[in-house]
Amino acid sequence: MRTRISRRNLLFAAAGAQAAAAAGPPRILPIIPRRGPLESDDGHTVVAVIPGQDRYSNITAALQEIESQIHAGLLGKRSILIKPNIVDPSYPLAITHPDALRAILDFFVPRFNGPIVIGESSAMDTFTGYDTLGYPALIQDYAPHPIQLLDFNAEGLYSLMYTINFDSHIVPTRLAARLFDPSAFIISVAMLKTHNVVVATMSVKNMLMGAPLHQPPGASTTWSDKRNFHIGVRGQNYDFFANAQLQRPFWSLGIIDGLVGMEGDGPTTGTPVNSQIALASTDLIALDRVGLEAMGIDPTTVGYLTYCGQAGLGQYDLTRIDMRPYSIEPYQIVYQLHDDIAQELEWMGPAADCGDDPVLG
Repeated sequence: MRTRISRRNLLFAAAGAQAAAAAGPPRILPIIPRRGPLESDDGHTVVAVIPGQDRYSNITAALQEIESQIHAGLLGKRSILIKPNIVDPSYPLAITHPDALRAILDFFVPRFNGPIVIGESSAMDTFTGYDTLGYPALIQDYAPHPIQLLDFNAEGLYSLMYTINFDSHIVPTRLAARLFDPSAFIISVAMLKTHNVVVATMSVKNMLMGAPLHQPPGASTTWSDKRNFHIGVRGQNYDFFANAQLQRPFWSLGIIDGLVGMEGDGPTTGTPVNSQIALASTDLIALDRVGLEAMGIDPTTVGYLTYCGQAGLGQYDLTRIDMRPYSIEPYQIVYQLHDDIAQELEWMGPAADCGDDPVLG
């Protein structure tokens, strides 16, 4: 199969190569789109909703509920990439629990004989997170099935996107190339958490902020492209949306472990909420939309997800989402939002009052 390359894309690639040369060794992999999420027979998106008091059982049941869609998505794939959320190993409540990972591996290992990669670009040290959670010992239980723990930063392969910095200059941002692999079945494993800038973080943001790279372990210089996404409420919401536009064609499955969520000072130092649910879907936008419902959060207040819904990156209309086998309403708990919520909602209003100035108005 041949891929058409337009003149515009060729120029874009050339510009990207120049920027990459300035940022580091050019090790860029191409971005190749694939088809979108699977839907139910009536055209609605399916989200599995499973209540229960056991994390492992909840996630297993959620995956079984949409097994036919998962099977269809696995066809033709050569590997599975599991993207956990390991934002900071110092806060176990904020990172993917090993029982959640075990439930996922127990589901996929009997159904897929190819390699499985567990990959992350933690804001801290990725392997410290793996070791803290006991991931190395856990994957040994599945030998001889090929399962690998990977630090995207150490691998160093990336694709480029462009963001705007505090000085309104375009800067190249390196995103982990593994997240753009069309031959991989890519899984986001997240939690229900409030956030200190964008109101809430779940499966979509797990993919977005897990993608930017920083210096590999042992590097003599310190750098982090994750900082390119932290330019205020407006900039962060829009950059997340722009990142989602690039990644969206490669997302295969999202899982939210909502046994214990986080409210208040999320995404790391908040307080626990016993939501006791698990959610799963092949549409991460729909999945997070149901997640917002579980936390009692107005979906219009979450900028990056609202943008994704408006742009058709997934289903954001709750009336067109089939929740199976249960509806989320009986399990809704209204989460306390971050203390900075007033500032977080500034993206919804005008950028500035320029008055009648003939230049600025």
